[in-house]
Amino acid sequence: MHEQAMNVASYGVEPGLRFAVLLDGIGGCRTLDMEAVRRWAPDDGVVWLHFERDHPAAAEWVATRGGFDPLVAEALLEEETRPRVESIDDGLLIILRGVCATPPEGAKDGPAEIDLVPLHIWADQRRLVTLRDSGHYITALRDIRLALDKGKGPKQTGELLALVSEKLVRDLEPVLDAMDEEVDELDELIFHGEASEVRERLKQLRRRSVQLRRYLAPQRDALNRIEHDDAPFLKERDKLRLREVIDKLMRFIEYLDAIRDRTGILHDDLSTVISERIARNSNRLAALAALLLPPSVVAGLFGMNVGGIPGVNDTWAFIIIVAFVAIISVATLMVLKRINWL
Repeated sequence: MHEQAMNVASYGVEPGLRFAVLLDGIGGCRTLDMEAVRRWAPDDGVVWLHFERDHPAAAEWVATRGGFDPLVAEALLEEETRPRVESIDDGLLIILRGVCATPPEGAKDGPAEIDLVPLHIWADQRRLVTLRDSGHYITALRDIRLALDKGKGPKQTGELLALVSEKLVRDLEPVLDAMDEEVDELDELIFHGEASEVRERLKQLRRRSVQLRRYLAPQRDALNRIEHDDAPFLKERDKLRLREVIDKLMRFIEYLDAIRDRTGILHDDLSTVISERIARNSNRLAALAALLLPPSVVAGLFGMNVGGIPGVNDTWAFIIIVAFVAIISVATLMVLKRINWL
């Protein structure tokens, strides 16, 4: 069998194929080109193929050269998917979601924000095939690939599948930590920040938590089904590792529920603060109107263009009226302070 060994991990050398490696059974691997992939046979060893799902060359290989059942091939190339697991013959069709956090060095069009990327997987005794959309980068797969290059990677299909699942869930932790820190920050900003900004950030955070939970809950069920499946390539140690991954994922889901509840409480607090600000401003406007009422009444009375206005010919009349208005205003101010309007 033709094999191409490389000293460092390479990605996307051939159209549609991110990488292809043949596990050596002791933690290392050998990199394969597409010609070697076509010549691969199960007796050659466990192979891991990673494709770009939306690339025509990858779609052509999956549909015609991968040896998959037509329904499996269709599911692997499906665009809109949710986490699930289907047992077919001696293999597993698996759809999971992974965090696309940081693009690899040298990537031109990495995602600007953290996103959940669909990962389509086919696993059997001698082969693991993974597909993800082009333009997205799943750090979990890249970490495993680098570990294989260092001779510290998985040795067979079940171990590789368990490790993929573990690292997919692992990458959720910094996402949840960042969300928790943002909740703490918004808790402080509610009383000192701009209400419109806080409201918008709360809305985005709550939407993000709901979206994450929407995929993580079925992902937990999918991993639970893998752990209980009797696939021949899943060893007891692999299932124990999957069990730990499921427990961690359950904690993350509870963490998301707590974040969603906290954002709901913060939204209620923000509404209360806004209502208090509106009430306080209304009181101030009412107090200002009350302060201006006596001068307005006096000015209205003495500003009428009718006969009989007192003090028309009195030199001290204006000073007396100003003093009277000042006394009334001070008295009004004291009353307003006494009833806590100011």
